[in-house]
Amino acid sequence: MKINFKSIIAFTLLLIFQFSFAQKKDPKKEENIGTEEVNVVKPYTPTISDAFKVSETPAVEDEGNTKKETIKYNIFSFPVASTFTPSKGKAEGVEKEKQAKLFNNYATVGGGNYGVLNAELFVIQDLGADDYVGGMFRHLSSQGGIKSVELQDSFYDTSIDLTYGVRGKDLSWNFDLGYQNQIYNWYGLPTDFGSSLTPVDRDVLVDGINPQHAYNNLYLGGKIDLGEGAFQEANLKFNHFSDNLGSSENRFYVKPSLQFDIDNLAIKTNVIVDYLGGSFEKDYLNTSSIKYGFANFGIAPSIAMQKEDWTFNLGVGIFYSSDLEKNDSKFLIYPQINASYKVVGDLMIFYAGAEGNLEQNTYADFVGQNPYLSPTLNVAPTDKQYDVFAGLKGKLTNNIGYNIRGSYVNERNRALFKSNDYTEDATNENYAFGNSLQVVYDDMKTVSFYGELKADLSDEVTFGIDGTFSSYTNDIQSEAWNLPSIKLNAKADFNITEKWYAGVNVFYVGERKDQKLNTNIVYVTAPSPITLDSYFDLNAHVGFKYSDRLTAFLRLNNITNQAYEKWLNYPVQGFQVVLGANYKFDF
Repeated sequence: MKINFKSIIAFTLLLIFQFSFAQKKDPKKEENIGTEEVNVVKPYTPTISDAFKVSETPAVEDEGNTKKETIKYNIFSFPVASTFTPSKGKAEGVEKEKQAKLFNNYATVGGGNYGVLNAELFVIQDLGADDYVGGMFRHLSSQGGIKSVELQDSFYDTSIDLTYGVRGKDLSWNFDLGYQNQIYNWYGLPTDFGSSLTPVDRDVLVDGINPQHAYNNLYLGGKIDLGEGAFQEANLKFNHFSDNLGSSENRFYVKPSLQFDIDNLAIKTNVIVDYLGGSFEKDYLNTSSIKYGFANFGIAPSIAMQKEDWTFNLGVGIFYSSDLEKNDSKFLIYPQINASYKVVGDLMIFYAGAEGNLEQNTYADFVGQNPYLSPTLNVAPTDKQYDVFAGLKGKLTNNIGYNIRGSYVNERNRALFKSNDYTEDATNENYAFGNSLQVVYDDMKTVSFYGELKADLSDEVTFGIDGTFSSYTNDIQSEAWNLPSIKLNAKADFNITEKWYAGVNVFYVGERKDQKLNTNIVYVTAPSPITLDSYFDLNAHVGFKYSDRLTAFLRLNNITNQAYEKWLNYPVQGFQVVLGANYKFDF
């Protein structure tokens, strides 16, 4: 047990002090106090008072303090002579990235298996301060060699384009002239062709088929662009398309555009004049010729406006269409309305609209989609009454963009590709052995969903993928012939090093339906439509930049070597390898 001596001493002193004041003093008896009896009623019990901690910062009352005087500060300056001379500053050096040399012209040549030859040449030259002249040559051909194909399957596609133009501050215009020659072969014989014939008769029949079909396209046109004023621009083109079997088609169209602004409104008007006339020497049954002609006149005024996060484009398309061969004319009115709203800036934009149009089909356009058609087509425009759509687009991050869209399309006279029925008669035309397709029309409604995603993952890697899912409803035809319900595409490009680059492209097409009948056979029950298998195609390329001018490349197509059919009985070439080089130059 610890004894606190300081506390004991303080306690003793306190007792003495208290005792000294416990007795009353008499001034008369200061010298002799004497004795007195004291009766203690209660013994004294000493206690220790509570201790209080002294505040480190004692409170100070300010009531009596004198008011503080405002102090003013002044700077008294006087000139001082100085001999200091600052040294001249020098900016820190920054290493500049070397810019790639840009060339105006290039030449490309490549070749590979299946006898593939690919060549391109592009040149452009300024003639003066404002005018220029240019040209483009393209060639792609293959000697064929697809397995299990009995007829010639080579193809040849060559084109040349020339242009002359003037680039001015207030006026720009150009004039174009071009020619294209294509040669394809109707090599898609039915798999059971000649099954009712003897092997000798079948061989004779197949050997007598000349499947070659050549197309020629001559076109000239131009464009004029005005920088200011209500008249904005105008496009015009004349196109003459023909083949080696007597088919001929002429098309001429001019499309001027006018625009002027009133306050915050942009008022624009597109005018369309479109003429089409053509003929085929024979119909498919070889009974008569086919002639067609249409004259379409249209005007499409619209008003564009923007208010806060909303953007509107309100318009209407009014057309007058005349069937020149049938002496039938009609007026058509289409909505051309769309709007968008920034839900979250550029990160999410909602858009919707309803649009329609009169789409003039042509023999040249059909061949561009499918070169294996018989020259016996019924050519007519498609009345796209409306396409109602809505979607979201924007960015997931700064380098990833997206687009999602749903639509409902109502079309009258929609063009579809369908295989021709056939016979095995030796007197048939070369396209009438089940090896060609025709064009049929139907009123259709299409519901589709589209999605797209694009990403710049870095300066070296870019990626993109998109897909379309569709459902079709027909009025007359039993199927939406040769239209897939699913289409997917994906693409990626890589800059491996400063010299090497590569890329991959893959696409998937879902099942389609087609049908062709051998009319020599009497069917108890007509065969059901034929389902074409879905297909998957993988392609890749790699390149080496030897210099700013010279680049070598290697292309690999159909890497999985699938002999899929894009059209019924038309298998494609298998694994393809093309090696080539590209050279850039200036004059």
